[in-house]
Amino acid sequence: MRIHFFEHDPMEGIGTFDDLLFERSWTATHTRWDRGETPPDPSAWDLLVVMGGPMNIYEDANFPWMTAEKSYLDRILSKDLPVLGVCLGAQLLADRLGGPVTRNEFSEIGWSDLSLTPEVRAPGALFEHMPATASVFQWHGDTFAIPEGATPIGSTKACRNQGFVKGNAVGLQFHLEFDPNALRGLIKAQPHFKGPYMQKPDVFLSNQDGFRQNRDWLGGLLDNIAKRIGSN
Repeated sequence: MRIHFFEHDPMEGIGTFDDLLFERSWTATHTRWDRGETPPDPSAWDLLVVMGGPMNIYEDANFPWMTAEKSYLDRILSKDLPVLGVCLGAQLLADRLGGPVTRNEFSEIGWSDLSLTPEVRAPGALFEHMPATASVFQWHGDTFAIPEGATPIGSTKACRNQGFVKGNAVGLQFHLEFDPNALRGLIKAQPHFKGPYMQKPDVFLSNQDGFRQNRDWLGGLLDNIAKRIGSN
């Protein structure tokens, strides 16, 4: 499978996607919007993965490239091409599909229990390999409304809408791709870790089993997406 990544900031790379693609002999290409790069024609990839970033989707004035990225997403969503959005990427997809993006009541950083909906865990569904309650890693302050006609993925105590599936578009508010190495830049840039749903780095970094489990769940999701679109 040919996967193309949209990236937005050096602090947030593709994390464990890199190892998972290598293990499956899949190829990866990248558009780094913050560096002024231009995305390829959609015919050049089988799956588009829109990664995260510290910016908000409504900051077009500060990040002029965001307007072009939104136009590209409009193009692929209109054709129902396969796309997976992570955090900022999920918020961008929700916005383009009509789900408003707003500030969440709480910032959510660290591990949280995600309650998945039965629909996304049904046999043959994209998240059938995950348990009803899954400990996933979080790092976000914004949230989105579920687009009309989309299936919610699940919720946590801090954030009701943790993802959605609509056609071939999948949005994840949480980060299955993070590992301790991928978090170094974010930890340094974070001014404080105070709040009811914000764990301190020494707490969340100590959960090595959690990072390994999230990596495996991401691999299972990618395998299920590959089966759905008939790519290998």
